[in-house]
Amino acid sequence: MLSFMCFSTLWGFGNVVNGFMYFNGIQVIFSWIWMFALFFLPYALMVGELGSAFKDLGGGVTSWVQETAGSKVGYYAGWTYWACHVTYIASKGSGGLKALSWMVFQNAETYDTFPTLYVQLATLVVFLFFCWVASRGLNPLKKLATLAGSSMFVMSILYILLMFAAPVINPNGGFASIDWSWDSFIPTFDVNYFTNLSILVFAVGGIEKISPYVNKMDGDPARQFPKSMMFAAGMVVVCAIFGTFAMAMMFDPAVVFASAESQTAYIANGAYWAFQKLGEYYGVGNVLMIIYALCNAIGQFSTLVVSIDAPLRMLLEDPITSQSVPKQLLKQNKYGAYVNGIWMVVILSGAIIVAQTVVPGAASVLAQLNKLNSVCMPLRYLWVFFAYFMLRKAADEKFPRAYKFVKSRGIGKFFGILCFLIVLVFSVLGMYSPDPFTMVLNVVTPIVLTLLGLIFPVIRKKQDERDGTVNA
Repeated sequence: MLSFMCFSTLWGFGNVVNGFMYFNGIQVIFSWIWMFALFFLPYALMVGELGSAFKDLGGGVTSWVQETAGSKVGYYAGWTYWACHVTYIASKGSGGLKALSWMVFQNAETYDTFPTLYVQLATLVVFLFFCWVASRGLNPLKKLATLAGSSMFVMSILYILLMFAAPVINPNGGFASIDWSWDSFIPTFDVNYFTNLSILVFAVGGIEKISPYVNKMDGDPARQFPKSMMFAAGMVVVCAIFGTFAMAMMFDPAVVFASAESQTAYIANGAYWAFQKLGEYYGVGNVLMIIYALCNAIGQFSTLVVSIDAPLRMLLEDPITSQSVPKQLLKQNKYGAYVNGIWMVVILSGAIIVAQTVVPGAASVLAQLNKLNSVCMPLRYLWVFFAYFMLRKAADEKFPRAYKFVKSRGIGKFFGILCFLIVLVFSVLGMYSPDPFTMVLNVVTPIVLTLLGLIFPVIRKKQDERDGTVNA
């Protein structure tokens, strides 16, 4: 049960599409394998140990850092978790409008030919509307987000099964041929390869969500948890590899990577084209694509509301991190929503949306946001590995736990450092782009968010001194 919870939370069809479109088709399989072996599996098992050590704490990564390194450092962990969602929020509106466009027009060209200015203004309107929804304390879309996530998971598995069955049912469907030679699986280790690895780190991150369930396992967690995580990792590996082969049966990498414009179009539209082609193979037209677009639209918009509300509450309702932010951000309206915090989201995420009005082409906006998220979102994982390193550095008696990733403290600290460096190095390399505007956005965004996180405790300290209150 834990394996399937982990898998359905972590994996989605978008990961298969991004891997294929960024890493030259089936060449991504090589990268998936080493990413799972060196990063994902140790990451999952470390999270299990942290969850076991702090089983009574509900704050997740922030609580782990507070316990192992102190409340001040814990604030920065909580801030990072929230700040990473600023770019994520900016992308959800665009993704939702793209899905609606595919539902209505059933092609990529209509949306991609709209002037970027109009698309971004529409995105801004959608974003502001859902900020208003969040400010009213109305979160009915949380259940829809769960439902849409489950539906997308089912569609991902369904795609792989139907695609492998398609040549048998429709042998004349016009499938692409796969080059099975050894050389076709080995990537070219150039600048483009290393600067795109943040995409894969982003794809397999977020497994810390399952940490509270480690100690709820029946029997022996020390024996059962590693098995469940290895089984989950195995399912992810199988889904990634077979999903890549399914994509390769549809799309010729020579066409996808014929030009930068072609690759951008496939990054923005590849998932929809995949389900459109699948419907053609089975003679059902665009039905499968429309179902996928509907699930995606619901998921994008409901996730937008949840992402505005939930991370902000985690930051401002925590009794420790809330003592390091300006008091104005703690103001709540009659619905219990943090109105000034939502205004902060409006300013920061809205600035990213407005900045992209100068990007040429709506498809380029989606590709740019995809890369920006791959740079910013993984930065929150750094705190997981920092907390794990500090846990293994401390005496075992200080933080007793039923499960350990490895018995050796030295090996444990080594893996903590290794995974920390993988995230940090690939996130920094991911900032590079041949397009100057994209590179500036990738560099400036995390810097601005980091500076805000550093400035806020200073402002709060001055407010406490002025009001004569003592920060606990």
